[in-house]
Amino acid sequence: MRVFVTGATGHIGSLVVPELRSAGHEVVGLARSEASAAALAAAGAEAHRGTLDDLGSLRKAAVAADGVIHLAFIHDFADHAAAAATDLRAIEAIGDALEGSDKPFVVTSGTAGLKPGRVVTEEDPADARATTAPRAPSENAAIALAGRGVRSSVIRLAPSVHGPYDAHGFIPRLIRIAADKGVSAYVGTGSNRWPAVHELDAARLYRLALEAGPAGSRLHGVGEEAVPFRAVAQSIGRHLGVPVRSVPPQEAAAHFGWLGALAALDVPASSARTRALLGWRPVYAGLLADLDELHYFRSFRSRTAVAFEAGRPA
Repeated sequence: MRVFVTGATGHIGSLVVPELRSAGHEVVGLARSEASAAALAAAGAEAHRGTLDDLGSLRKAAVAADGVIHLAFIHDFADHAAAAATDLRAIEAIGDALEGSDKPFVVTSGTAGLKPGRVVTEEDPADARATTAPRAPSENAAIALAGRGVRSSVIRLAPSVHGPYDAHGFIPRLIRIAADKGVSAYVGTGSNRWPAVHELDAARLYRLALEAGPAGSRLHGVGEEAVPFRAVAQSIGRHLGVPVRSVPPQEAAAHFGWLGALAALDVPASSARTRALLGWRPVYAGLLADLDELHYFRSFRSRTAVAFEAGRPA
């Protein structure tokens, strides 16, 4: 299968590309720069030059492909609404190009914020009115494509997609905050729960969804259903050698910045239906075990040392 992948040089995309190629698929990745094009070539993939807001380029690549995986997202934490709107327009453009083809179209969303306080399942729809789920309109647009002759599916990723290639996700940010503040914190009792998935398990799920995901299906990229946030903070504190303490909910934003709201959320999620549908079985280390492998802390110290030597903040 010739597969067009947006976000092919990002954290997850750079793992999805070799996963697809090892299964015999041909990969074409969206590249917005010469550096991205070179990275794709090195990975044995073809580059399609364009950007996420170049809708004509997206349509052209989708028409020429046998299937599409959409991973790209503009992570603008200062303007979630604009980033979500760009994402929705890209999905609509690709969907228009695939209409009536029965080609697979795998779109990315997230589990966090859908139904805080209880275990979210694949049966739970995304509420486009919920301010905690800005990508809900994109998710719903992708699911609706199943009624227009597209084998569309949505992978809702856990908030922590962890592993050795995770350099800019929530876990590296929490480590940076703990190092900068001199304390590894959790909010309130820290009993709020986060789901998690190893990056290589997530990459395999994208391939399975492309190959066999039913039209209109919501799939959960969740390896662990509910990791207590306090346990994550304790692990980070132990490995950094800093104290661990609670911060009151009203101080979460001051301590964690924009991550404060998510750090306080209780957002467990199940992947039971996904496993049954696709035979997906996460096999790699869980989040706490992954933290104990220390790659996060080695890479953090390496980046800090390089920045120090260059005379700039890490």
